Amino acid sequence: MREVLNAEWLKAWSGRTWWIMAALGVFMGLLGSSGAAAVADQQIDSGATDAAAATAELIRSWFSVLLASVLFGAVFVSREYSTGAINRSVLLSGSRTRLLAAKTIVGTAVGLILALLAAALAPLSLWGFFTLFGMDVQWSGEATLTLLGVFTVVALAAPWGVLLGWIIRNQAASVTLVLVVTLFVDETLFRVLPAVGKFTMGIAMGAVYRDAKPEMLSIPLALLVIAGWLVVAGYSARRLLVSRDIT
Repeated sequence: MREVLNAEWLKAWSGRTWWIMAALGVFMGLLGSSGAAAVADQQIDSGATDAAAATAELIRSWFSVLLASVLFGAVFVSREYSTGAINRSVLLSGSRTRLLAAKTIVGTAVGLILALLAAALAPLSLWGFFTLFGMDVQWSGEATLTLLGVFTVVALAAPWGVLLGWIIRNQAASVTLVLVVTLFVDETLFRVLPAVGKFTMGIAMGAVYRDAKPEMLSIPLALLVIAGWLVVAGYSARRLLVSRDIT
């Protein structure tokens, strides 16, 4: 298994996927935090919020790195189907289940690295943008919990993407589905049927990074929902992998 993990680790860092996704995550995080700082500047002046709430809100804006994390996971698997390299990977790994496990472990490790990147850059952007707008940083327990939530969802997004890649198999379809579901389907379902939508993966992740939407799940329940989705996706991915041709 060690040899398979080493091989998959080398694949994860080969090509352009890893740095494109890292750059995408940083760009989205900076874009969101700059917007949060601009809004906070106006709201603090009008008395609609305070420095502590604005600090936590800017940290929260870095949740967007989860999109880069889930996309990396999906592409990490589906690109081998697109290039036809999946047959060779299965042969070298010794079994389909071993390859699935190795890719999931390595994808999760990369997700942890992206989560650490987000957790490091969020406070840096906070002090940078607050200084730029002439605001005072007021760190609080809410900001700390929000940062932990951002770290958690970015890390968990990677194995979710990996398992979706195994299920969908096509790189273009995987990227499209991830974008559509993450950006539109989950949010729309939550707005139309919040009692159902709050159990989707995206909205459950929102509860973990302490999004202020009404009717959100508690954090422990949201983590259970996320774990449930990962278990279902893992079971489906393995069933499809062992029962279908690898083409």
